[in-house]
Amino acid sequence: MSAADELKAAAAERILVKDGAFGTAIQRARLREGCYRGDYQLNKDQKGNNDLLCLTRPELIEEICDSYAAAGADVLGTNSFNANRISQADYGAEHLVADMNVAAARIVRGVADRFANEDGRRRYVAGALGPTNKTLSLSPDVNDPAFREVDFDTVKDVYREQVDALVEGGADFVLIETIFDTLNAKAAIMAALEAEKALGRPLPIMVSMTLTDLSGRNLSGHTVEAFWASVRHAKPLTIGLNCSFGAAQLRPHLAALAKQADTLVMAYPNAGLPNELGEYDEAAEETAAQVADWTSEGLINIVGGCCGTTPQHIAA
Repeated sequence: MSAADELKAAAAERILVKDGAFGTAIQRARLREGCYRGDYQLNKDQKGNNDLLCLTRPELIEEICDSYAAAGADVLGTNSFNANRISQADYGAEHLVADMNVAAARIVRGVADRFANEDGRRRYVAGALGPTNKTLSLSPDVNDPAFREVDFDTVKDVYREQVDALVEGGADFVLIETIFDTLNAKAAIMAALEAEKALGRPLPIMVSMTLTDLSGRNLSGHTVEAFWASVRHAKPLTIGLNCSFGAAQLRPHLAALAKQADTLVMAYPNAGLPNELGEYDEAAEETAAQVADWTSEGLINIVGGCCGTTPQHIAA
């Protein structure tokens, strides 16, 4: 069976588990700027460029991925959230995007295959596409509502480069996550569909929206129901929510989405809400107890963690 067919079959038998956050795990390593930069001659400060670590500190990324697999994760995401030309322009590292994504996928592919060989249970590699730091739906200039910093074709091409590299590295699926702008997501979907056609084989996509307030809308104004209506034509393998809030705050919006969706539902909340220092205090047991309500109500097929979650959260 294909990876998608196997995932569906497994999800029919039990609730699957996705991994947790890369960003907060990397922050805990307290790396210096030189650790990010490595031997690359780049003109800008690289501290915080987590995606570059796939090239300069691959052993750290593998260690993080390994810890989530050991905690029980079935779906392992790549450390490629900002590995696109738009986001990497902030670091002057646009020319390394393809290498970052190939490396990101190969690292996770290696971990997934190693664990599968040990216990016979398949792990799935989800090539992660973040939203970029530009929006197609909104103007950054309050004095010019029609202005856009990027256009649709540019964003689609940026995503296509990333998708092709993740597939080359061994990704099973394309995970379009933390979607604050539905039009950005549609550009990513188009890129994945074009890549699928070029490959000549199925390239399943996972789609995950993020909410910007408790009313249940993303930044471009879509409710979860409207968002689903906007992307369902792509027949995603999974639809769901990530980031935004903790599990308790996401529950009503997840319930609304699960009621509409005719595909697998995947959700991965933050470890509660951040404190005044931007850190997450919610304990693994507390997150797990809230997620238990989701499972008892049949709202999800796959559950994991986003910002602030650790291998302990995933295990719980």
